[in-house]
Amino acid sequence: MKRALENKKVTPSHAGEDLKAAQNKEDRAKSPPAQPIKSLQLDLFGEFVTNNRNDVSNTIAIWECIPKYFPTRTLDKLRPENGHADPYEWVYVDRNIKYMVVVRPASIKVNGSYKAYFPGTTEELIEEAIKKILSDQQYGIHDPKNTETWVKFSLCMLYRELKDRECTRSLPQIKHAIEVMNKCNISFLKEGKEIWSGAILQDLVTVNHDDYLANTEAHHIARLPVFISNAINCLDYRQFNYTRLMRCNSSLSRWIYKQLIHRFKQANLFNDYHFMYEDLKGSGLLQQARDSDNRAKVLGALDELVSRGVLVRHTNLERKEGKKVVNVKYTVYPSGDFIKEQKAAGKRDSDNETKVRESGLKIVDK
Repeated sequence: MKRALENKKVTPSHAGEDLKAAQNKEDRAKSPPAQPIKSLQLDLFGEFVTNNRNDVSNTIAIWECIPKYFPTRTLDKLRPENGHADPYEWVYVDRNIKYMVVVRPASIKVNGSYKAYFPGTTEELIEEAIKKILSDQQYGIHDPKNTETWVKFSLCMLYRELKDRECTRSLPQIKHAIEVMNKCNISFLKEGKEIWSGAILQDLVTVNHDDYLANTEAHHIARLPVFISNAINCLDYRQFNYTRLMRCNSSLSRWIYKQLIHRFKQANLFNDYHFMYEDLKGSGLLQQARDSDNRAKVLGALDELVSRGVLVRHTNLERKEGKKVVNVKYTVYPSGDFIKEQKAAGKRDSDNETKVRESGLKIVDK
């Protein structure tokens, strides 16, 4: 059974109450801690079982499951000619629980007038790069008692990180994306009740520099959402091949890959994993007008996961009512590399729990 640190115990099934309580703290602007905080939880977040730590990072199940990034082709359709846009709502069902995500776009002044911008692929990749930077403790601050996590970065750091991962963005693109991540707002509702609302990057400030986002070498510091802070406190995250993820061209490929990391933990040469087309609706990435086009997009994403070495093959079985396809069952078969990576991730989880016990901190069952 998964274990958690007693001082902050939050799981997806209990997140509603605890995250809402944390939300009351988040409603006011905060400043980063004046001094570094020694945190075993952050130390463990940055320790991996790997021969090359440059290739690995952490993924956080409950945060990754919230659809917050839009397909590139959808972004322009969301904003009318006048540049303004209403909030967009995702509604989906996961394990018989109804969720809603309301994404309020960032309002950013461009050429003298304000336009609305929703987070898309660039913002998604930058978030991954920031989580990777966070795993290097010299750039992260984690406060276990207040459930706060801060990360320090510069525009040039992000530029170099993205370039190294073969998904280069220009400095102006990175600057714009950081503003979108800071100024958009995401509300997460479970069965009609809001349990969290905030930005992807909160309380963004520059360090020792007067011009906001002006100096590409100046460090900026931002507070990450409480989902991430709770996960660090609980050891509720999982090691994965970050390089492989960043090289995926499709947002849907990246989303499916993360789901496999969290749900296909026992991958081996003698088993497989299956999921339904309806399950993918929760990604928010199936935005084609026709279901047949969306199903083709899924097959393309699975093909990419084969080409990237996550899977060796996949099959699909259509379920029909008459001639109409009402659902599809996808079965995937893991590659040898994916199996090794999942075993390493499992050992890292076990090692982390051992280190917590040895530290004297009490741990309890979730």
